[in-house]
Amino acid sequence: MGGSGVASKWKVLLTIMNKSVLAVLALVVAGGFTAGNLAAANAPQPPLKIEVLPAVEFGKGGTNVLKMTVLRPVEKPAKPMPAIVFLFGGAWRSGNRNQGTNHLVRFAERGYFCASIDYRFSQQALFPAQIHDAKCAIRFLRAKAREFNLNPDRIGVWGMSSGAHLAALLGTSAGVAELEGEGGWKEFPSHVNAVVDMFGPTDFLKMDAAGGGLFPHNAPESPESRLIGGPIQDHPEKAAAANPIKYVSRDDPPFLILHGTADQLVPFNQSELLVAALKAAEVPVRFHPVPGGQHGFLEVQIGGVIDEFFDQYLKDLKPPAPNAKP
Repeated sequence: MGGSGVASKWKVLLTIMNKSVLAVLALVVAGGFTAGNLAAANAPQPPLKIEVLPAVEFGKGGTNVLKMTVLRPVEKPAKPMPAIVFLFGGAWRSGNRNQGTNHLVRFAERGYFCASIDYRFSQQALFPAQIHDAKCAIRFLRAKAREFNLNPDRIGVWGMSSGAHLAALLGTSAGVAELEGEGGWKEFPSHVNAVVDMFGPTDFLKMDAAGGGLFPHNAPESPESRLIGGPIQDHPEKAAAANPIKYVSRDDPPFLILHGTADQLVPFNQSELLVAALKAAEVPVRFHPVPGGQHGFLEVQIGGVIDEFFDQYLKDLKPPAPNAKP
């Protein structure tokens, strides 16, 4: 397949992905499913009023100022809040942090401190810039834990697609010095305490092995190749360095992994591979396949699975999830 043809297909696919995100947000706003509906089953008390801080600066990504959108209860809870950090998807080339806000509303209503963050796109900077930015955000939250009244030992991350790749990498790569970056707050750790991975890439060199996808991931124009700066099969070491699966070890935090079985953008095998690696390392992991689900399935298809997972590992139902790699 010619380079220009693959590039054209990718422009179309990114357009479709962005329109899908907007469609989901439109359903939320229109009332097709609401934060209140999803929270009702888990929250005995009425939803809290929340406030939004739309552009909190948390560090530098090269020359870029990095920002997060914060959602939190208006009334300050007596105890420090658990925190959820959202990483949006878009093939590491498009999207923005506002894509995460509607997903986070119900958690802020139930007493979580929530943040949806910026990270640099692959056309701005090659990997590992993206994970540098994500780790900077986690360090910032720990640096500001007292000011924000959040619990630095209960920080979870949640990503979709390319954002899920970064969320999973946050979960498996604690203590990996080359992935920390120079964005700021280096005196604070960047490990996380729980991970929700929704249909994220985990092992780039095995993405085409599943077959049946809409495009070849091994192509020079694929998102994975653009992320590392060249065809992934020609640069196996760079590709491996970007794989969450490379860093899996026994002290990783609990994972919840969700994936549609009919996903044609990120193959279902990517989640199967990570689940197997986490189980082999004896890491707590829940796998939730969505039968017939495409890339970007709606949250109504999975019920309260994410809510239950974060409540279990970030609220006071269990001790903080360990993650203390040397």
